[in-house]
Amino acid sequence: MTVYTVLMDFAFASILILVGQLLRAKVPLIQKFFIPSSMLAGFLGLFLGPQFLNVLHFSDSISSYTSVLMIPIFAAIGINGFKIDKQTMRNEGERVLGYGLYKAAQSALQWWLPCLLCVTVGTAIWPEINNVFGLQLASGFLGGHGTAAAVGTTLAEMGYENAGDIGMTFATVGILTGIFGGIIYIKWATAKGYTQYIKSFQYLSGDLKTGMMSPKNRDNMGPEPVNSMALDPLCWHLCLLLVPSGLGYLAKTWVKSQFGVNIPDYAFAFIIGIVIFLTLGGTKDKGLYRYVNKRMNTRISGTCTDYLVFFGVAGINTKVVVEYAAPLIAFSLLGILITWAVLFVLGPAMNKDSWFERSIFVYGYATGVFAIGFLLLRIVDPENESKTLNDTAVTTPFLTPMETFVWAAGPAMLLGGQQWTFIGIFAAVFFGCLIVAIALKWWYAKIPLSERKAIHSVEPIDVE
Repeated sequence: MTVYTVLMDFAFASILILVGQLLRAKVPLIQKFFIPSSMLAGFLGLFLGPQFLNVLHFSDSISSYTSVLMIPIFAAIGINGFKIDKQTMRNEGERVLGYGLYKAAQSALQWWLPCLLCVTVGTAIWPEINNVFGLQLASGFLGGHGTAAAVGTTLAEMGYENAGDIGMTFATVGILTGIFGGIIYIKWATAKGYTQYIKSFQYLSGDLKTGMMSPKNRDNMGPEPVNSMALDPLCWHLCLLLVPSGLGYLAKTWVKSQFGVNIPDYAFAFIIGIVIFLTLGGTKDKGLYRYVNKRMNTRISGTCTDYLVFFGVAGINTKVVVEYAAPLIAFSLLGILITWAVLFVLGPAMNKDSWFERSIFVYGYATGVFAIGFLLLRIVDPENESKTLNDTAVTTPFLTPMETFVWAAGPAMLLGGQQWTFIGIFAAVFFGCLIVAIALKWWYAKIPLSERKAIHSVEPIDVE
């Protein structure tokens, strides 16, 4: 493989991503269900590639690109750092902390329950799978293609050759579940009168449907912190992400050679990104961190994610999918059931006012990526009146280390004979969140849904 091979793979990918976006902009059926352009492109790449029509001659390495692309994604999360709003915590603590318990319970449920059923039932029915199959479901549904790629790479290095294809399949099912299921649930909620900020679901803005922004709605990536006469601002931020990415890979290689411990490179990239955030003055937005544009980092990360989704879908080995069809279907249905429970059982029980808006965001997050949750929230709460995004920003710094631990240490624990320790830890986290919520009287299951109110009262939008 040469650099020109990589160039052509990305050129083919870019052509299909552009086609995917044009299809999104022009085909009403695709617009109706908000299917991401990169996923459309991935399916096109899969059918036009060597496994089906063999029109586009991708290299044999396209499935390996995902493991590289997800490293700067985690690096961006680290460098963008965190901000804990003490004033918000002080004034609106019950709502914020209750939401944090809900998010923690949702994540823990997706980690321990599939693993428990895999260890106790799944491996007995399907000997071809192993103890980590349940975690792969979680990595695809909860983490999306990026996390599925990360976990798949770790498992492949541990001898589980088909892990990447299985993870990507789960991630694709998860995103489709989030989009199609989310739209169905929103239509149901508006018909029942549970949505506080829209009256019906008949029409949405053209920009949201087509993905093409009209001139009046266009935004920019924010102020440029360096002068382009010295260095292009995009190059500056790309360097900020590639430095921890490269150091993360070197750290992983060194630790493995010295201690025989396989800690993923993306975990090191995230940690190094956090260190850069702290040393540059990120907590107080001073020093050199004044010259970091978080929005630009996010856009680079988003670009990596789009290409990752493409290569993840286009590079799926269909023979593996066919071979593992039965457990893939069974565990996908389990994932759909769990996310349904996250929305309709835990959601109203752990969110009092604006319960549906806050729960549908977490549902979207639990079926793929932040973007799916954001999309669904934007439909039912265009102005973020439910404070969902605010509370997510406050609670995420506390939950991210737990997620990083799961994706980094989970595979080794589940394959190394510590499966019951892993299951026990996160079952305890899940039930602990429920107990704390009940003890603090933040458990609202007995309050009828018809009596729930809006967190911020406004006149609902009639979008018919």
